[in-house]
Amino acid sequence: MSHGVAGAAPRDQDFEAPQRRTMGAGTTGLAVVDVEHGDRLAMMRDGQLGSVHSWELVTAVDGPGTRLTVFMAGCPLRCLYCHNPDTFKMKDGEPVTAETLLNKIRRYRGVFKATGGGITLSGGEVLMQPRFAATILKGAHDMGIHTCIDTSGYLGANCTDAMLDTIDLVLLDVKSGIPETYKRTTGRDLAPTIAFGDRLAERGIEVWARFVLVPGLTDDVENVEAVADIIERWQGNVSRVEVLPFHQMGRDKWDALGYEYKLEDTEPPSQELVERVRGQFRSRGFTVK
Repeated sequence: MSHGVAGAAPRDQDFEAPQRRTMGAGTTGLAVVDVEHGDRLAMMRDGQLGSVHSWELVTAVDGPGTRLTVFMAGCPLRCLYCHNPDTFKMKDGEPVTAETLLNKIRRYRGVFKATGGGITLSGGEVLMQPRFAATILKGAHDMGIHTCIDTSGYLGANCTDAMLDTIDLVLLDVKSGIPETYKRTTGRDLAPTIAFGDRLAERGIEVWARFVLVPGLTDDVENVEAVADIIERWQGNVSRVEVLPFHQMGRDKWDALGYEYKLEDTEPPSQELVERVRGQFRSRGFTVK
């Protein structure tokens, strides 16, 4: 079955054009375009312009090898523990053309080949900008570069079958296993993540499943078991499970943006708690990091 972009025809507000920011060097090295608002919207609809928060070169973090990770602006979730709340709104990113980004990616082909790395599109939520993401993924795929997306799966219906053909790896964030806990954690529903994971399993696309461990929020034994139940559905294509301990590194951003930060008094999980949770996944036969 073919999966197109979800819903009816896109609305202008779905493509809030990014504005030039007066501070921050997140897109240093990428030419930021300066075009009229209407032209920006048209270019975004065509997949030729995206709203980019930042990019960085990292090793063995967002997939195998050395990777050029692009953080795209815009996210439909409001995770209580988000350490990049400055990526919530698409309009707060920088306008970057697909051509510019692909030229940047092309320059690192030698590094990717030597390290077994590639590109990772992250966020925010990469599938908030499916047309731009599709353009970048196809361009990189055509260059023979390993491709990866880091997603919650909530907007998985935005990922077309053609886009899946250009994706080698998905970092799929399963933020909670009990629907009520998922809603409390993210403000959204769990079901779309499961549906997207099922599609990836049907296609045999490699998945690294990710789970953020937050004491008092996601650490309940039953919730972790429910996450493991979900991931077990995809056991044939999940090559590893990553348990990511909660941290407070994003707290200052929430304050600076004027957002209410509800986890102010939450401590990072103890090593004992981390090992307990990792053990729950290992007991299902998963490779756990």
